[in-house]
Amino acid sequence: MASLCSVAPARPLGKADRSHRLAAIRLDNVTRSFPSPAGDGEKLMVLDGLTFEVGDGEVVAIVGPNGSGKSTLLRLIGGLLAPDSGSIEVGGVAVSEADPRVGLVFQEPRLLPWRTTGANIAFPLELAGVERTERDRRSSSLLDLVGLTEFARAYPRELSGGMRQRAAIARALAHDPSVLLLDEPFSALDALTRERFNAELLDVWQRTGTTIVLVTHSIPEAVFVADRVLVLSARPSHIVAEVAVPLPRPRNSETLDSPLYSGTASLIRAHLGGTREEHAADEARAAPVRDVLDRVGTRAWFDPFGPRG
Repeated sequence: MASLCSVAPARPLGKADRSHRLAAIRLDNVTRSFPSPAGDGEKLMVLDGLTFEVGDGEVVAIVGPNGSGKSTLLRLIGGLLAPDSGSIEVGGVAVSEADPRVGLVFQEPRLLPWRTTGANIAFPLELAGVERTERDRRSSSLLDLVGLTEFARAYPRELSGGMRQRAAIARALAHDPSVLLLDEPFSALDALTRERFNAELLDVWQRTGTTIVLVTHSIPEAVFVADRVLVLSARPSHIVAEVAVPLPRPRNSETLDSPLYSGTASLIRAHLGGTREEHAADEARAAPVRDVLDRVGTRAWFDPFGPRG
């Protein structure tokens, strides 16, 4: 399978181009509720006063208990839902509707059932008016990337769940988004493929400077991918912890054996609760991470195009 780096972006991007890209994501005291399932006319508060920023080119992972509104949060940022109160900005512009410059991969692939795999991947380019030759070239490269070349002419009903999710990921990458919102994108993939996609996702980020927000239930995945991890409380959700990941880049299989890796995962897990014994064990494993953050500070992200320390 080819590396993501072998797939040329629709518009080559680099350090000099970043001033023209979408800037930070900014949420200020955002709330969102839904009608109560009891049908009593009351509101069920899901998100309660979320305030945070995501820097241009930063990778932020969001973890939290089931039902804490993680998917709702991504839909708010992507303009698919509106907040009850508060404000959301992407690139300094208030979010009021879906933005084609923002890619979103859902837990469910949501492929168009009447289009082939290749045609589904090329669909965003077709909507953008990209000529057929370029659409076919880009679709072919992305099919190779996700290991679906031989299924280019297959329809979604003919693909496994993992294959459909791969196609959805490729489709989100088709228009070279400046902001990529990922809602448990790799949960349908087997463990080895999931690890490979985590690494290749970082290849894309390092090459393009794409701002990424990843929702995941996997704490190891969050630590491996992100510069910073936001931990949500149970509903109504608020941010209970903001954990900087002190792991150097580039990250690879050796990262998984690092004490900082396991310590950061334990630190995050401690904020999610658990038994008293589990909490004590996590605190002990997290001690080296706390020491590092105390010594080097808690800078949550860095310019992927700048010099590495």
